[in-house]
Amino acid sequence: MKKKLAFLILLVLSFTANAQNATTSSPEASGESYNKWSVEVSGGLNKPSKSMTSGYYTELFKSLHADLGVRYMLNPRFGLKLDFGYDKLQEGANSPEFESTYLRTSLQGVINLGRTLNFETWTNTIGLLVHGGMGASQLTSKNGFDGEDYMVNGILGLTGQVKLSNRVALTGDITGIVNAQQRYNFDGMSGIRSAVFDGVLVNASIGLTVYLGKNNNHADWAVAENKYDKLEKRLELVESGLLDTDKDGVADLYDLEPNSIAGIAVNTKGQSIDSNQNGVPDELESYLEKTYGQKSDKIATDTTVEELINDGYVNVYFDFNSSKPTNASLAGIDFLVKYLKNNPEKSADVVGYADEIGGSSYNVELSRKRAEAVKQVAINAGIDASRLNVIANGEDTSVNKNSKEARQIVRRVSFQVK
Repeated sequence: MKKKLAFLILLVLSFTANAQNATTSSPEASGESYNKWSVEVSGGLNKPSKSMTSGYYTELFKSLHADLGVRYMLNPRFGLKLDFGYDKLQEGANSPEFESTYLRTSLQGVINLGRTLNFETWTNTIGLLVHGGMGASQLTSKNGFDGEDYMVNGILGLTGQVKLSNRVALTGDITGIVNAQQRYNFDGMSGIRSAVFDGVLVNASIGLTVYLGKNNNHADWAVAENKYDKLEKRLELVESGLLDTDKDGVADLYDLEPNSIAGIAVNTKGQSIDSNQNGVPDELESYLEKTYGQKSDKIATDTTVEELINDGYVNVYFDFNSSKPTNASLAGIDFLVKYLKNNPEKSADVVGYADEIGGSSYNVELSRKRAEAVKQVAINAGIDASRLNVIANGEDTSVNKNSKEARQIVRRVSFQVK
């Protein structure tokens, strides 16, 4: 019996070693960000509820149980477990003396009820597993029958978890085991004459689960991605993209110039029509020529364009916590670049802003980075760096900070030409 016990322990330890080696490649190969392997150790008490010889009883605190297992999670909701169990059964008060040993190994499926029932919506430290499967068992008796009684077992249990760290969880488990083809009672003093399924043993134990792998989290605590989340995000993108922020008739999703001047004709991409590429939309240029016909066309146009820039009609916008201009608002930089190229004697302040989300000092630095990023684009477009002065204005508190749309407006860089 000792040789067989040693073989079973060696089998489990060998399986554990292979699991540790696999942890370095499995999550990376699959592109998943959680560990899959774990080792489980527990100890507690047992109680046979059937198949005891008449007059023989066990004593709870003499009937000891121990369990060692290795688990592999296929995903955050389901996995497999191979475990080895040891149970010692001894006489209780008013019972004749006996001592039996019950050994078991089982291959089980594991369902992570914590993830299935979305425990993550109310806790990050409590979990629940259901496990069940089949295996082989051996019963021996010190002062009862000779030899070993081999049988097949079915097992079903419930494991509560308390996450102590990313590497360790405290567990409490209650498990029921039913044996098939058990020939002797658990006390070993007499044979069983009844049905095929008769031996029933209940284990209650407390233990630790040690998580293996190089990632921070284990599948027990990883949230399975809901396939509908991506669909919802896409629908949100479509809904927001169908908005027409600048009211030019082109949805934001297709608008390459989302801050075009109101009332000015645009092309199918939402860009102001500028046939001569002088930085002034054709309709506005026509209006300026009529209004300021007595002046030099260039002086009149440049003066009004400067007013548009300085009055905040030309801006560059940014996503939340980003210092990279949105592709759609690069037209604002192009507007300034064309103006400065047409007026080489002019320079400009590049003024950065942030919304009110976050610390004030952080937002000042973010507004500076935004202004620096816009300046660099203008430099790359041919404007000398000496003509551009960066100013970090930090938070713009002129809008309701609880409005997502309003905060988008103030995440910007504006210009002051001089």
